[in-house]
Amino acid sequence: MKIASAVFNGILLALVALGFRDVFFAYEKNRCSMTYMFEYPEYQKINLPKKAARLFPAYELYLYGEGIHAENNKQLSLNGIPVLFLPGNAGSYKQARSVGSIALRKAENIDYKYHFDVFTVNFNEELVAFYGGSLQRQTQFVHICIKAILHLYKNQEFPPQSVIIIGHSMGGLIARALFTLRTFNPQLINLIITQATPHLMPVLALDHYLTDFYAMVNNYWILHAKELRNITILSVAGGFRDFQVRSGLTFLPASDLYTSALSVVSTSVPRAWASTDHLSIVWCKELILSTTRALFDLIDGKTQQITNDPQKRKSVLNLHFVRHPAKQYESSNETVTIVPVSSTWVFIGTRNWKHSVTGACNETYFAFPLVDKRDNFSHFHYFVFILLFFILKTLFIFSLKIEDLSWKAELLPLAKSVTLKLDNFLTTTHFVIYQPPTNDTEFSVECEFFKEELKTEQLTVPHALSFGFSSSHIKINSSGLLHVLQLQGFSKIYQAFDILIEKSCKESKGNTPDMFRLHVPWSQEDIIRTSRNDVRLQLYAKLHKPQPQNDSRMVTLMLYTSQDCHYEVNYIQ
Repeated sequence: MKIASAVFNGILLALVALGFRDVFFAYEKNRCSMTYMFEYPEYQKINLPKKAARLFPAYELYLYGEGIHAENNKQLSLNGIPVLFLPGNAGSYKQARSVGSIALRKAENIDYKYHFDVFTVNFNEELVAFYGGSLQRQTQFVHICIKAILHLYKNQEFPPQSVIIIGHSMGGLIARALFTLRTFNPQLINLIITQATPHLMPVLALDHYLTDFYAMVNNYWILHAKELRNITILSVAGGFRDFQVRSGLTFLPASDLYTSALSVVSTSVPRAWASTDHLSIVWCKELILSTTRALFDLIDGKTQQITNDPQKRKSVLNLHFVRHPAKQYESSNETVTIVPVSSTWVFIGTRNWKHSVTGACNETYFAFPLVDKRDNFSHFHYFVFILLFFILKTLFIFSLKIEDLSWKAELLPLAKSVTLKLDNFLTTTHFVIYQPPTNDTEFSVECEFFKEELKTEQLTVPHALSFGFSSSHIKINSSGLLHVLQLQGFSKIYQAFDILIEKSCKESKGNTPDMFRLHVPWSQEDIIRTSRNDVRLQLYAKLHKPQPQNDSRMVTLMLYTSQDCHYEVNYIQ
């Protein structure tokens, strides 16, 4: 009996040790920058109806401002776009200063053509994650705040009809709970952005008030999905640095009728690519910049308010939080351009091509004929920050008609990349890379045609019960720019292992940057790492969301490599 007890305690101790290692050693470092205020932040209290003050004496509503901007708001002659920040469990209303300050700075850059008025709610730092009895009361108070905010704009030429909600942690759940109120008008909100909000279930179900509240909110959104389809929701998770709310809980409940929801993990957000802890997601500069850029792109120039078009809202959020083409948002992504034949044209007939510019250069069009490539290759890959087109047809002798394909490109940490499948361009004769005229500019372009099956390999990941004694490796002799490793059997959230990547190449290639991307096809939780030297790169592979049923796609490790280098990839549990 003593032996069995000792074995059992030993197993428990080993599991605790593994958990300790995972929490304190097996996570990425903080990659977020701090947001700073350029002027002293001020919070102006907004007077609410006496009935609200009597029913909710502990709650308050404030308007954020800085310096002269705060002074101008003293009279509450507001003409901006209202945003309401809802803090989470034990959260402070002052956490709104990050998004408020950056939105103010961006408004200054455009001479206040548009600007946002950021309001914030004081929930008295209540511990709603541990006691659900306050959630309904907070929801009712936020409803009163929304009506009071819109009342401040009644004399404006284009008064706003809705308020943008940004909710941190449990504040995001409060935003969704508003729609369950009998007297709530759904048109008062058309955009909700949540930060590290556990939407699916509570982190700790400590009382029935909490579980009942979750059931009420999620059931309402499922049953009324059709009526709520014009409400756009973005849920941003912090990734593995967030120990308080695991990212798997932040994915919005799926519904075939409700398609206006978008769930992402901060590690996959373009121009951020960083995991955040539960508090830093509020002030992470890279994420707040993405949020603010999206808000300004959502403005309708005619009404000077957030657009009422749910499709545009979804497109803008996709651009800033899913796939960024390194271009400003435009309502029409594909445009046709007329190019004079008198322009400088260079025709490239090789499979691989590299072009470098150091200094001034003239406008040039580099054309890649496709007629002789279709039989031997399946894809075209290019890697640079530049515009990409393809020729449609010859219009007349002096000009060509080309269609802009740069919207299909994707911004990555080191460059801009795109991979085009040749079968999707059967009527196309050439791909064309456009080099604009530049002065004192340094950049390089690398392109290649490749056959997909020759660049793709499958590798079985270590079994979950191998207890650290399982490993596998693969060697890649790089003759191209892109290699894909499909990770067979990697589909559960309890699977975890290390990926070690070692690079060796000639001395002249040693400083060529590389990128490695762990791509999860069924959710937005990619992890991207970069390496510039022949230093071993370590990548921790874990999933936030398990593979859905009837989804046969595999997690892939994409290697954006240097030509003529050798790579060894090891998987160790």
